[in-house]
Amino acid sequence: MTGLRVTSVTTSYGRGGKVLDALDLTVAEGELAAVLGPSGCGKTTLLRVIAGFLHPEAGEIAVGGRTVSGPGVRLPPERRGIGIVAQEGALFPHLSVLRNVAFGLRGLPRGERRGRAADLLELVGLGGYGDRMPHELSGGQQQRVALARALAPRPALVLLDEPFSALDSSLRAGLRADVRAALRTAGATALLVTHDQEEALSTADRVAVIRAGRVAQCGTPRELYERPADPWIASFVGEAVLLPATADAGESHAVTALGRVRLTGTAATTAGTVVLRPEQLRLTAPADDAGADAAGRVTEVRYHGHDALVLIELAGLAEPVTVRTLGPLTVRPGDTTGLTVTGTATFHPDRDATG
Repeated sequence: MTGLRVTSVTTSYGRGGKVLDALDLTVAEGELAAVLGPSGCGKTTLLRVIAGFLHPEAGEIAVGGRTVSGPGVRLPPERRGIGIVAQEGALFPHLSVLRNVAFGLRGLPRGERRGRAADLLELVGLGGYGDRMPHELSGGQQQRVALARALAPRPALVLLDEPFSALDSSLRAGLRADVRAALRTAGATALLVTHDQEEALSTADRVAVIRAGRVAQCGTPRELYERPADPWIASFVGEAVLLPATADAGESHAVTALGRVRLTGTAATTAGTVVLRPEQLRLTAPADDAGADAAGRVTEVRYHGHDALVLIELAGLAEPVTVRTLGPLTVRPGDTTGLTVTGTATFHPDRDATG
């Protein structure tokens, strides 16, 4: 069963043009999907349209198999069966943690409300915190309470609006994993709206990249990272090495500034762009190593602790290529080094070559 289906939804703001342009998106029941894109692409607008806070000009939205927006249908937010976790939790400051979670359960007897709320607090790792007030909790704990509150009424869909953006980076990774686990245990269908590529790739079952109001590509995190639909998506979803390339149609190799590169598939045209990831490049020393595919000059080293990005200038390229390396650094700016390519690359034909 489909948890969420958005079909040809179009929305505009005044004279500013279309924010959502016949956008399509499908999320399977029980799946956690992420919507990723640059500022102004329509992520927040999509969330507001699904929630019912904004009415689309055209298209249809179905949640849990039930149409909530479409021709002749416009259910208000409170009747859509949707739970929302906002950026900063938005807990009621005058209510205890338990009463915050139980807030949306007013149709149940008091004992059942308290029992359900206590169960959800256990689910998000806050059993025993029910009597505390929101101001007594950390930011991460408040977001857990907000998730419990959203899950309490057993919604057909949970919308998460950049719920980790206000937290310290040291807290985000652990909380993301806990939220994902809680959603899975509850069997909830969820849509995470984020601008953080790492968050989307590490958290979601499926990622939809939005560009100019449409879904440019939707797939598993691995599909997006290893087989991006075009160079823009490759650069947006993680670090990318983009190389002008030539190839004979039907060939499984392309010629680049890094030598001959094996392709994931076959080239459809003769001119295009090859996409590699920085971890596919290896430094070789000395630079004249017979095994090197190319040689260049190190222009910059960006140290991140667990790894480092080394920028290397190659003859014939306007921009340096980026190499991700683990372990002790063996080069510094100004050094000459060799490079080898591992694995396969995706080949994207130039528009002029495809007509």
